[in-house]
Amino acid sequence: MSAANGEAGIFSVQSIEDLWALVVEAWDTSFLGMNVGDGLMAVGVLLVAFLFRGLFSRLLKVVLKRQVERTETLLDDKVLHAVSPPLKLVPVIAGVYIAVLVLGLDGPDGAGAGVKLVQSLIVIALFWALYNAVMPVSHLLHGLRELLTPVLVDWLAKALRILFLIVGAGAVLQVWGIPVAPIVAGLGLFGVAVGLGAQDLFKNLIAGLLILTEKRFVPGEWILVDGVVEGHVEKINFRSTLVRRFDKSPVYVPNSFLADNAVTNFTRMTHRRIKWYIGVEYKTTVDQLKYIRDHVMAYIEANEEFAQAPEVSTFMRVDSFGASSIDFLLYAFTRSTSWLEWLRIKEELAFEIKRIVEEGAGTAFAFPSTTIYMDDGSEVFVPPQVREHSAAKTAAIEDQRAGGESDAGEDGGR
Repeated sequence: MSAANGEAGIFSVQSIEDLWALVVEAWDTSFLGMNVGDGLMAVGVLLVAFLFRGLFSRLLKVVLKRQVERTETLLDDKVLHAVSPPLKLVPVIAGVYIAVLVLGLDGPDGAGAGVKLVQSLIVIALFWALYNAVMPVSHLLHGLRELLTPVLVDWLAKALRILFLIVGAGAVLQVWGIPVAPIVAGLGLFGVAVGLGAQDLFKNLIAGLLILTEKRFVPGEWILVDGVVEGHVEKINFRSTLVRRFDKSPVYVPNSFLADNAVTNFTRMTHRRIKWYIGVEYKTTVDQLKYIRDHVMAYIEANEEFAQAPEVSTFMRVDSFGASSIDFLLYAFTRSTSWLEWLRIKEELAFEIKRIVEEGAGTAFAFPSTTIYMDDGSEVFVPPQVREHSAAKTAAIEDQRAGGESDAGEDGGR
């Protein structure tokens, strides 16, 4: 009985020791082959870093804002606002680095996978900040925007942002020891293949660059392309231009259409033209015609809203004898290029011309009409059949009359 109890006790102690050994082994290797305590500590550090990244970035932003407020330029304020999101990565990077040290992932020579991860995060934060800082810097370069147009500067800013993305991606690959040159060579061959199938894309891209360098139009201007579109330019993209028609419908026009066709830019006109044909009745006398001409020209020359010679050509002359009227040609330009102002000026001119013609000259405006003249002495048309029948009937009547006269003569002789 005592022997059985001894064996049970030995078995019990040995089992507990084996169990504890399993627990220790699990504790040392269960967290992805690492110590569970170290893993929990690393996770805790990462959680703290993520929880306090907003607070840290705000504190850092306050400190930097005090520095930038001392300067008079707005460039540093805009840049600080743009790089605020990447600043939130600073505590995360610090937390990841501490976690790497806790887990021992820094490697024997400080070149382990954990260190490479930290370096990758640093590269991402750096190029993210550069990517965001491009737009505020480009918007503040007023001299360059006046020289190259704002749209072209925006294009250059977009190209620079794409360049930062590509360089940043290459830097991350370089951190992990991935050679970039073979990838670039492969992309070059791929680009040739894509270029052969995307000729229209590059054609529109080059056309867009030509439009911007020639300064044909900029967003906000009113353009007309015969047979294509008419409206206001909203945005010039790499491939197409967004034009908003007057019915508010958007039209996406490929840049090649705008580069190859004639484009009328109404926004850049200096004056708006009025060209009217004014017809008066044919019974209008020469003196009345001169009165109308002189008084209409006097009204235009006295009105400051009309441009005057020699700046523009302005005249009103008897131009032609129409089918139903004697026609004046009125040719004038308004100083305002606004469509609503132009309509108002034309309306006032129309009112004045009506008063001059009807009240001043005492004549009237002509309108299309047709006059039919009837001549009572003209010969009436008689069909040939009717004419022959009438001639035969007339001859028969004359024969009867002649016979009657001869009979009457004979009776008288008797």
